[in-house]
Amino acid sequence: MTTTTATAEATTATDVLIVGAGPTGLTLACTLARAGAAVRIIDKSPEPHRTSRGKGINQRTRELFDDLGAGAEAAASGTEHIALRKYRDGVAIADTVTFGDADPAPGVPYASGLLMPQWRTEEILRGRLAEHGVEPEFGSELAGFAQGADGVVATLADGRRIEAAYLVGCDGGRSPVRKALGVTFEGRTDAEECMVIGDVRVDGLDPAYWHQWFDEDAAVMLCPFRGSTHWQLQGTPERDADGRPLAPSLESFQRLVDRCSRQAGIRLSDPTWFSAYRINVRMADRLRTGRVFLAGDAAHVHSIAGGLGMNTGIQDAFNLGWKLAYVVRGLASSGLLDTYEEERLPVAAWTLGLTEERLRAVTEGVKRAGVGTEAVITDDVTTLGVGYGWSSLAWGGGKAGERAPDGPCGDGLRLFDVFAGPHFTLLGFGGGSAQALAEAGEKCADRLRTRLVDDPEGHVRRAYGIGEGEDALVLVRPDNHIALSAGADRGAEIADRLLRLGR
Repeated sequence: MTTTTATAEATTATDVLIVGAGPTGLTLACTLARAGAAVRIIDKSPEPHRTSRGKGINQRTRELFDDLGAGAEAAASGTEHIALRKYRDGVAIADTVTFGDADPAPGVPYASGLLMPQWRTEEILRGRLAEHGVEPEFGSELAGFAQGADGVVATLADGRRIEAAYLVGCDGGRSPVRKALGVTFEGRTDAEECMVIGDVRVDGLDPAYWHQWFDEDAAVMLCPFRGSTHWQLQGTPERDADGRPLAPSLESFQRLVDRCSRQAGIRLSDPTWFSAYRINVRMADRLRTGRVFLAGDAAHVHSIAGGLGMNTGIQDAFNLGWKLAYVVRGLASSGLLDTYEEERLPVAAWTLGLTEERLRAVTEGVKRAGVGTEAVITDDVTTLGVGYGWSSLAWGGGKAGERAPDGPCGDGLRLFDVFAGPHFTLLGFGGGSAQALAEAGEKCADRLRTRLVDDPEGHVRRAYGIGEGEDALVLVRPDNHIALSAGADRGAEIADRLLRLGR
C-alpha cells in the first residue's frame, strides 16, 4: 500500500471513508450516518464472516448501543449473567455467575454485559447502518491512499477511487492503513500460540452453562450462545513429538474435550471456524496523521483477558464519530479532532496494562480447583469508569470528563433517552437554571438539547454531585461524557464554548 501527497484537483465524494467493516468500523459508520455525515465503509472480505471471535459487549458498550438504537436487539440476542461451570479431573465442582452480585441502579442500568458472538454484534450494527441508508461495501480492498490539505484520495485494488474529507483505518491488528502511515506499533508478540479456538456444534452438554475444564496440563472451555447452534471452543493446543503446537482441527478439538472432560457423551461436529491465538500486546504511537485516523485493533491490540478488545474499539469509534460529524457538518473547527488522540491514546495504554494484569490473575487463578475465567472480572472491565478528566474538553466541575450517569428525569424519561443522538445535552437543576437553558438552547439550537431535570428522589443530583436545592447546569457531550458542571448563571459561557468548539 502506498501513501503520497494528494493533488490539488481532488474533490470530496464523501465526508468519511472507513476501512474495515468490523465492530469498530460499523460503530463509527452508525455514529456518523445518524449525525447526517456522508460515510462509506469498505472491507476487503467478500462477505460478512460468521465467526464468534470477540464474544461479548460489556456494560459501557451496552449503553452506547442503546444510544445508537441497537440496545434492545442486542439484549434479545445475548446472554446476561451466564453461569460458569468449572471442572477438575472431569468433575463439576463449582458454578459462578458473572456479575452475579451486581444489580442495576438508577445511574447504571446494566449490571452485566452480554455474551454474544461477534458475527451477531456486527449483524445488528449493519442493520442499524442500513436504516441510515448505508451498506458496507464488501469485496472492496484498499490499495493505497494520498492525502492533502483538503482531503484524502483512496485507490481500491480494482482501480476505483474514493475521495473523502477524512479516512479512518478500522482494519485490524495488521492494519494496512497504519503501515502505510508509517505509524509504529510497539510492543510484543509471543513466539508461539497459547490457545486454539473455533466454532463447533456440541451435543451432550447443558447450554445453560459456559463449561470450563482446567487441569494441570490442559484446559478447554465450551461457551454456548443464545439462538445459535454453535459454541465457541477455547483450549490448549495439541503438540507434536517435538513440542510444537499443532494446527487446530475437529479431531484435535474432540481429543482435547475427551481428555479434559472424561465424558464420552460430549460430541463435537460441524466446525465452521478454526484459529490459533498468540498473545499480541502492541499500541500505535499516534492515532492521527493529518486527515487519517486509526481506531480499534489498528491502534491497539492486547490480551483477550477481560474481553476488552472489541469493546475498546467500539468506544474508540463512539468518541471519534461525533467529533468527525461535527467538523464535516461545520459545527466545529478541525481542532476538535485533536481531542480524539488526546483522550483515547491514554485509554489504550490503560487497557494494555489492565489486560496484562488480568491475564496474570486468571493464569494464576485457574491453577486452583473451582476457579475459572471469572478471575478476570473486576469493575474495571465494565469500562464504566473510563473518563477523560485530563482532556481539553473537560471544561470544569468535579466530574468533568467522567461518564454521564443515567437516571430518571421526569415525564417517564431517563437521562439516556434525552442524551441519545448526536447532540450535546444541557441539564438544568432547580428553577434558577431555566433561563440559562432557554438562552443556550436558542443560541445553539443546531447542536444542543436542554432538559430541566425533575428528580424528586435525588438520584440524579447525587450522581452528578449537585447539592440538594442547588441551581446548577451540567453539559453532557454527544458521547455521554460530562463536559462541564457549573452554576446556573453560566449559560452564556456554555453557549460560547459550543459555538467556538474546536477553536
